[in-house]
Amino acid sequence: MLKERVFQGLFALSAGFSIFAVGVIAIFLFFNAFATISQIGFLEFIFGMDWYPDEEIFGIFPMIVGSIYVTALAIALGVPIGVLSAVYLAYFCPKRLKGIIIPAVELLGAIPSVVYGFFGLVIIVPLVSNIFSGVSGKSVLAASLILAIMVLPTIILVSKAAIEALPKSYYEGALALGATPERAVFFAVVPAAKSGILASVILGVGRAIGEAMAVIMIAGNQVQIPHSLSDGVRTLTTNIVLEMGYAANLHKDVLIANAVVLFVFILIINISFNALKGGKK
Repeated sequence: MLKERVFQGLFALSAGFSIFAVGVIAIFLFFNAFATISQIGFLEFIFGMDWYPDEEIFGIFPMIVGSIYVTALAIALGVPIGVLSAVYLAYFCPKRLKGIIIPAVELLGAIPSVVYGFFGLVIIVPLVSNIFSGVSGKSVLAASLILAIMVLPTIILVSKAAIEALPKSYYEGALALGATPERAVFFAVVPAAKSGILASVILGVGRAIGEAMAVIMIAGNQVQIPHSLSDGVRTLTTNIVLEMGYAANLHKDVLIANAVVLFVFILIINISFNALKGGKK
């Protein structure tokens, strides 16, 4: 009994520390950013189209749009591939082949982001440049492709775990009713595992929107609203990484405010996905 209480207390302490850490980060960011945003003007900061730190002109709307474009396209490409791969590994992959694929997927998740950036710079950027003649290749499409690859391990492994956690009776019951193995998986098992699959998508979105190093190397880093997939773009994360090293005074405070916008952005996405997950139960 005492042992159970000790472990319960330890688990509660761990959970409380996680909440405390999030709270401290949020307080630090909002406390430092509130005065800065008030000084610049909320509308000028959020919806401003120009970013000239030397002239104290700070408009981040192009970077907000760029972050949305890159993340949305990466998720649109990565989620179907990731979920289908998870289904294959859970139900259709031979055991010997699974022993090769799963370690490869895990290794894919362990590769440093700068290595992904080099891969994108050497392979994806020239490919995009050839597809869209006359462009450099550093673009929304290049950044989205590399992010789609980067989110695959998270989506595959979490979705696979969610699918395999279901009782086999879902699959076997569908087969007993005359469904083919494919229909049994996609119409009985996958809908039942939608909560875990949505959780994998949430984690994938967080990885995609929070990535900086790989995106810096292949996105073009142009402060503009992209009008095509071949246009260069700068995201909120890359803006912070590129300029924090030499920023000072108001410029540095604005970059912290930039981080607040990114924090709120991720929070809204998580709340939306959790609401969707709760509504589908």
